[in-house]
Amino acid sequence: MEKIRFSTEIWTGDAALQGLSNFSDQRVFVVTDPFMVKSGNIAAITDQLSEKNEIQIFSDIVPDPPITKITLGIEALNKFKATMIVAVGGGSAIDAAKAMKFFTQRIVKPQAEITFIAIPTTSGTGSEVTNFSVITNSEAGVKYPLVTDAILPQIAILDADLVKTAPQNITVDTGMDVLTHCLEAYVSINANDFSDALAEKAFQLVFENIERVSKDGSDITARQRMHNASCIAGMAFNLANLGLNHGIAHAAGAKLHIPHGRLNTILLPQIITYNADLASDPNNLTAQKYCNLARLIGLSASNPRIGIRSLTNAIIQLRRKLKMPDSFQSYGIKQELFEKFKDDIAEAALNDGTTAANPRKPTKEDVITILEESFTRN
Repeated sequence: MEKIRFSTEIWTGDAALQGLSNFSDQRVFVVTDPFMVKSGNIAAITDQLSEKNEIQIFSDIVPDPPITKITLGIEALNKFKATMIVAVGGGSAIDAAKAMKFFTQRIVKPQAEITFIAIPTTSGTGSEVTNFSVITNSEAGVKYPLVTDAILPQIAILDADLVKTAPQNITVDTGMDVLTHCLEAYVSINANDFSDALAEKAFQLVFENIERVSKDGSDITARQRMHNASCIAGMAFNLANLGLNHGIAHAAGAKLHIPHGRLNTILLPQIITYNADLASDPNNLTAQKYCNLARLIGLSASNPRIGIRSLTNAIIQLRRKLKMPDSFQSYGIKQELFEKFKDDIAEAALNDGTTAANPRKPTKEDVITILEESFTRN
């Protein structure tokens, strides 16, 4: 038996942020990044809350939030006696807020009632509707996925106005992360009819709109569709989990410090080829599903072999159009650094929680081969 549940209420469309003005008598702990504060953009959220609530802003957030920052947030949250957390930002801010809420309710104040609202300012992680959070042990160079329904936001607010000024590199990094979420959720061993439907729609939305927002960030229609795609893909992988692409990206990101979306994009063609495993069985389910995705975006796919070739070529061409690196080397990683961490990355990838859902069970040698293929230009 499978249980399908969507616990997060989604507010989207015109004036979605105005719904915040309905909250009153709350002690609102806003978790965000320094840019949102320095730019003044956080006012779009705080202005809706300040008249009837007490507000404290915690902006000591950095990419790949380390445990030390989360500990500081927990201390500030509890000193403020927050009754509501509003996470505003990309995946790092939302993931950090999730961890703060979880450890507060499990260790500091068990059973404390804290309303949790997530407002993404990037179209990438889908973190606003997932029970995933990734936190980092900076000293050990290790990322830890936290997976529990206890960190699901009660409300997610999707407002494209918050992403229309995102720079091109952030736009494409996060957009290609969405594409990776779609691909991995679709072929996950946990995939079902519901996650498949969500992954297919988000996949189409990304291919139709990512070039548009890359060329013109003010295209609000394309922005909203990418924002929706991010959320829909998050719903898909929250049901099905991800796979080896993210397992390697988590491990390599902690060691090589390449932005997460870029890492996923570098790895994608190799991961698709590996998972399809055409040499063993050209008509296996994973190969057929990749072929179906190729058909959905109008590519030649009369059989799995042709479909997978079309799909990987389309991703390589898209990566080139978006001016993204096609290898670790083209990103700037030196051979010596790569060789130093190659084994550690492979071992960490195998132990990553997302790898468990991959359709093909990898060995350490498999992962090292994928890494080596991804090091030089494709």
